[in-house]
Amino acid sequence: MSQDWTEKYRPRTLDGVIGNPKAIRELKGWADSWNDGTVSKKTVVLIGTPGIGKTTSAEALANDMGWGITEMNASDQRTGDIIRTIALRGANSDTFNDFGDFLSSRDGGRKLIVLDEADSLFGNADRGAIPVIIELIRKTKQPVILIVNDFYALSKKSSVIKNETLQITFQRPTSTSIAKALRKIAAAEKITVDDDSLDRIAKNSNGDMRAAVRDLESIAVGKDTVTVDDVSQLSDRVVRKGMYDLMNSIFRKNDAMGSRAMLRDIDEEPGFVMLWIDENMPYEFRDVSDLIRGYEKLSKADIFLGRVNRRQYYGMWSYANDTMTAGVSTAKHSSYVNRDRFRFPNYLMKMSRSKSIRAVKSDVSLRLAKYMHTSTNRVSMDVLPSLKIMLANDRELRAKMISEVGIEPEGLAFLLDSRIDSKIVKEAVADTVKPVTEKRERYVETTETKTKNVEPSIRTQKSLFEF
Repeated sequence: MSQDWTEKYRPRTLDGVIGNPKAIRELKGWADSWNDGTVSKKTVVLIGTPGIGKTTSAEALANDMGWGITEMNASDQRTGDIIRTIALRGANSDTFNDFGDFLSSRDGGRKLIVLDEADSLFGNADRGAIPVIIELIRKTKQPVILIVNDFYALSKKSSVIKNETLQITFQRPTSTSIAKALRKIAAAEKITVDDDSLDRIAKNSNGDMRAAVRDLESIAVGKDTVTVDDVSQLSDRVVRKGMYDLMNSIFRKNDAMGSRAMLRDIDEEPGFVMLWIDENMPYEFRDVSDLIRGYEKLSKADIFLGRVNRRQYYGMWSYANDTMTAGVSTAKHSSYVNRDRFRFPNYLMKMSRSKSIRAVKSDVSLRLAKYMHTSTNRVSMDVLPSLKIMLANDRELRAKMISEVGIEPEGLAFLLDSRIDSKIVKEAVADTVKPVTEKRERYVETTETKTKNVEPSIRTQKSLFEF
């Protein structure tokens, strides 16, 4: 079976990565600082949307530098213990490269530790991962790369991730850069493709190089020549547009029919789109009359959505969609055009930020409910408010929450309204270890005392083999 083109033509060196020369220079400079002994931040975070070359760049960097590589992605189980076993242990010791050769850090041997999709470390499957990543960032003796789509989702877990790492942002490559790369692939496969066809494939990829290569492969397989007619089958392929594109069409292009059609391509629920329009309208419609007309259209769309909810007749979605896109677009009569970036809905931002907090609260409530033999609702409403106050003033109680109730450090941080790497949480974790150590020491002392108090005749009793 032939190899998939996305793997076959994946760049093996940084020179082959397209569309992000500035990011590649920064990444190469960071790697050189390891060899020069001048590295200041031992972990780098590669930020950007999927399919633009972040993982490829990390692998190409290891190849360019002659480093081995250890990679963990979202398909792996990434609990704290597993990351500590695989990544942290490899980052704190000498290691071997992929060919079995010994790499001595003293002689400059390196192994790159790559944690892909690091911003997806949520839920029970990845429990305890964040503290180990913080430890990895601070204690590593080997270069570390974290790859994320949403840096905020990861950095809000700890200030260490934001302040003690180097962040490098990757942008979507232009269609011209993608077409140039596709031309090289076609030449390597000995396939003739005209420029118009390549440009169309590149534009249809929406900046996703991986999608462009797959499109070319799907059209060209089994052929010697690819024409515009062959590429026309991509016209039915939905190019994923974003909410920023839709907002631009509604507010700045005044394209009523275009925004209406784009909403179908985005395939988002009307309620979600309405939040975006509501958030941005006051900034885009500076004229009071435009603002009044815009909100009249938006309120009518809301009425249609209310009827959908009451009657369960989803045919009215189309009326809501047309009113909130084409209707709002035609409400603008002034010539003012805002140049600022469109704003993400504040309501959704607050809900997103509290998602992980709600998950931690649910876990804490469940553990306390089991421990106290009551319901999670009773814990949430009656126990947690008082417990938070008690924990803030009782060091011994904080340790018992971990040792007896089984509260994770993340849960204790939630109860104390502090970060997981804060001093008060670290003290509580250390206090849970201390009693165990003291208990073990007392056991040893007791055993030695009993041995000393045994009668000499008994202690010096001969064994069977001495007779």
